[in-house]
Amino acid sequence: MTEFQILTESILNALVAGLLMGAIYGLMCVGLAMIFGIMKVINFAQGDFMMMGMFVALFFFSTFTQQLVGDFVGPYIAVTLAAPIMFAVGYLVHMALISRVTGSRTAKLDGEGHYAQLILTLGLSLILQNGAMMLLGPYMVTIATPLSSSAWMITPIWDDMLLIFINKARGVAAVISVLVIIAIGLMITRSRLGKSLRAAADNPEASTYMGIDVNNAHRIAFALGIAITAVAGGLLATNYPFQPFVGLEFVIIMYAGVVLGGIGSIIGPFWGGMTIGIIQQMSTLVLPFQLQNSAIFVLFLLVVILRPQGLFGRVSERT
Repeated sequence: MTEFQILTESILNALVAGLLMGAIYGLMCVGLAMIFGIMKVINFAQGDFMMMGMFVALFFFSTFTQQLVGDFVGPYIAVTLAAPIMFAVGYLVHMALISRVTGSRTAKLDGEGHYAQLILTLGLSLILQNGAMMLLGPYMVTIATPLSSSAWMITPIWDDMLLIFINKARGVAAVISVLVIIAIGLMITRSRLGKSLRAAADNPEASTYMGIDVNNAHRIAFALGIAITAVAGGLLATNYPFQPFVGLEFVIIMYAGVVLGGIGSIIGPFWGGMTIGIIQQMSTLVLPFQLQNSAIFVLFLLVVILRPQGLFGRVSERT
């Protein structure tokens, strides 16, 4: 192979890897956008709820689905089973804690409740991290599947010397992520629940006059956001080792993806996460592994400077 072919193959493989990781990042970001965009709550514990979803999926896989359907399908059924569990967790956490500093109660609080929200979600983050450390230990674990160590090989039609490798676990996870995003998009735009969530996000006071229970809409949005991010975490866990502090590695990426996609948009953050995945993987061609996130935040700063509302946000939604 010539040097040009080697360079082309490296670029194509980095691009494919970026698209696969970006789909999972995008799903994470959409989960956060459900909370950040609809409730206007900065949830520092989002990454730790993702970690919790990873361990719940691991529990279902190791105790049930692995024996029932095997190592190939088992991880993805385990992730599916973890989703309603994490929805229930999010619903109960909002009912018991988050509702105290959000919704109609915030009118009487300094900063409309944002100060209390920051402290509360930071406290939740610390409790989840240290609780998981005490119960599960600091060990790196993963949802083991043979797919993570194998790949599909594709030869471009224009050059049969080039090889593009698609990791099977990441490929399946990316397809599932896209299907989940399509389902969320249809729910937000077509269903009665989606319309109530959008109304509660755009104008909570007017929504109340129209008979919409804004507090309940916020509770559902919070639970959905937790469940969606937990699904993304479970899919990531099939090819990425994790431990109780793994949320710290991804919560900043989630917020960067939400801002890139556009605050106030629900689907826009998916494209923000896709952009982050592509930039992260493409940067490995010129930067060492330790500086991958530097490229992400250079892009982040450029978007904030040139288009503060994000790639898909509207100026009016940020006022």
